[in-house]
Amino acid sequence: MKTAAANAEVNIHLRARPQDKILIDRAASLIGANRSQFMMASALNEAKNVLLDQTTILADAKTFRKILDRLDAPLTSQEAEGFKRLKAAKSRWPE
Repeated sequence: MKTAAANAEVNIHLRARPQDKILIDRAASLIGANRSQFMMASALNEAKNVLLDQTTILADAKTFRKILDRLDAPLTSQEAEGFKRLKAAKSRWPE
């Protein structure tokens, strides 16, 4: 089985304050990792959390039913107008 280091293909460079490097090194040492391993694991964990925060909705059954009912309801005139503006807007990224 290949290790994570063997699969790494790109470098990510960071600049840090000396005291931040010391803190990271101490934390990495406590879990038996080197700085790169610790920082990569931490960054990946945080990236996943950010993405999950943007895509996951947790709700009890009653609240979830209200959400579904609201999504199924016809658009108000104000919402319809907003959707028209969104559809007409030019994308900031290539399609």
